Amino acid sequence: MLGRLTLDALPNDPITIGGAVMMTLGFVGVIGLLLYFKRLKWLWREWLTSLDHKKIGVMYLVVAVIMLLRGVADAAMMRAQQALAADAPGIVSSDMFQQVFSAHGTIMIFFVAMGLMFGLINLILPLQIGARDVAFPFMNSVSFWLFAAGMVLINISLVLGEFSAAGWLAYPPLSGLEYSPGVGVDYWIWALQIAGIGSLLSGVNFFVTIIKMRAPGMTLMKMPMFVWSVLITMVMILFAFPILTATLAMLALDRTMGMHFFTSSFGGNPMMYINLIWAWGHPEVYILILPAFGMFSEIVPVFAKKRLFGYASMAFALAAIAFLSFIVWLHHFFTMGAGANVNAFFGIMTMVIAIPTGVKVFNWLFTMFRGRITFASPMVWFMGFIFTFTIGGLTGVLLAVPAIDFQVHNSLFLVAHFHNMIIGGVVFGYFAGLAYWFPKITGFKLNEFLGKAAAWCWIIGFAVAFVPLYILGLMGATRRLDHYDASTGWQPLFVVAAFGGLIIAAGIGLQILQVAHGIWYRKKNLDKTGDPWGGRTLEWSTTSPAPFYNFAVIPKVHERDEFWVQKQSKVAAEQPEYNDIHIPKNSGLGVCIAGASLVFGFAVVWHMWWLAAGALLAAVTLLIIRLTSQETEYIVTAEELAQFESKRRRYA
Repeated sequence: MLGRLTLDALPNDPITIGGAVMMTLGFVGVIGLLLYFKRLKWLWREWLTSLDHKKIGVMYLVVAVIMLLRGVADAAMMRAQQALAADAPGIVSSDMFQQVFSAHGTIMIFFVAMGLMFGLINLILPLQIGARDVAFPFMNSVSFWLFAAGMVLINISLVLGEFSAAGWLAYPPLSGLEYSPGVGVDYWIWALQIAGIGSLLSGVNFFVTIIKMRAPGMTLMKMPMFVWSVLITMVMILFAFPILTATLAMLALDRTMGMHFFTSSFGGNPMMYINLIWAWGHPEVYILILPAFGMFSEIVPVFAKKRLFGYASMAFALAAIAFLSFIVWLHHFFTMGAGANVNAFFGIMTMVIAIPTGVKVFNWLFTMFRGRITFASPMVWFMGFIFTFTIGGLTGVLLAVPAIDFQVHNSLFLVAHFHNMIIGGVVFGYFAGLAYWFPKITGFKLNEFLGKAAAWCWIIGFAVAFVPLYILGLMGATRRLDHYDASTGWQPLFVVAAFGGLIIAAGIGLQILQVAHGIWYRKKNLDKTGDPWGGRTLEWSTTSPAPFYNFAVIPKVHERDEFWVQKQSKVAAEQPEYNDIHIPKNSGLGVCIAGASLVFGFAVVWHMWWLAAGALLAAVTLLIIRLTSQETEYIVTAEELAQFESKRRRYA
């Protein structure tokens, strides 16, 4: 009845036991506090079942921050192990190190970067295009809860069983049954499969939202640059994530039903898996970073007090990056025998993709040129991005040369380059966007001193942590290295890298302190002007934070920087007619569908087929119930809106 699940699945390693205990105590503590303050029903009614895109965005951010702390803890273990493992066993076993390595990459890409991305898109995109909601509010809820279900499944592996030791992309044959007979790879497959389907649904939702729900008069070439970046990102998701879904399904069939898609016998081909996973994987890097580019395109003009330089070229550069990202995947395995001609083509394409990326960097620099620059915390993050991302781009061009890649492939040089792009590009971008839009999300600003200090800790800590890895890579240190001979002379550089990680940890601590300080002084700092940074884009025409209905009346757009033009004009803007606001009622079906999906994934991992069948039937039944029922909503009339606004102003 319980399949492979036995008492042996309980953790027996001290570090794993400690992590499981902390996670369990944290969960129980949160539930206890909610019960003590009698807020459990409120949490369910106001948040967990909400279809409001702004609340869903906040929940994405909460999950992403929690997983960031988990991912940073994994990184700390790896750095401590490498710093102490010269002619010594270190603090964890080799098997545990490989599991931590795999979990760190998986968590940071799928559950931190994707969570931050969809969180900020949910919060900002409808406000920027003058929409009252997303196109499919219930689908938005299901997307988030599938993302959360994947997050829960990956953390269950800390308590029951093990996680994958096959790396964050699980290449076969290492991820096959012969070399990974346990449940670790299955946890990896189903956590990503469930979360990936949620991401695909979000791609459909936001694509339709942008295409169909823009404010009257907002043509494509009048959209804010962040909206452009999201539109192109969603197109990439629609093309890339079905590849991931199919690839994971085939690997799961190999492991659970004895099929041979990716085995080296019975007609299978492990190289096909590597082609497919990178046909998704390389566009995924740009799926993560293009919204960050859009955020910088909103931030730089505001703090340079100039209009964005080269708007059209920026939009075309985004489209060019998206197209080229689908034809460079093979540079991830130049060393695997594809042949000189194939390697040459993909090497050239990799160099070509640097051109539109460089266009964007120069456009930002020209926007700053002769501007009156204010170095607020979002701008500090941007300057850190320019520094780290440029270094990452230069090393990326080096890796695009097959002859050089043959020397440094699978070394720590590659690891350092990848982190230059992901941390220096993606994470710095989302932190900049979060600092910039935090007043729009909450209604109050964060402490600027703490914000700048956190940014500098991240920037300096990143340099200290990853520059040594470039050197170690050139010295021959490989990735996934958990112990080494002291005679190599690598240990001092590993110690420096670990110290850089401590500086980054200090930056995270300052960010937590910054948010706590902001909440503590929220009444003093509350800003209802709707224009906290002097922003130029349409979303500032709503109050901070935006009310539940977004816009009392749908705005009409005549210019690219419509609200800025209205503020500068002495002519009063025309007042559109009021239309009743249709608000979808909360629904718990999204939570239930994701819960059934979580049970299905857990059951398949442990081969409890009766439970898997029941959970799948429950998920399908709940979906049919939703599709065949009338969507419920309530309508806010002009009179009700006037009463609400009167109360809000009174208690603001």
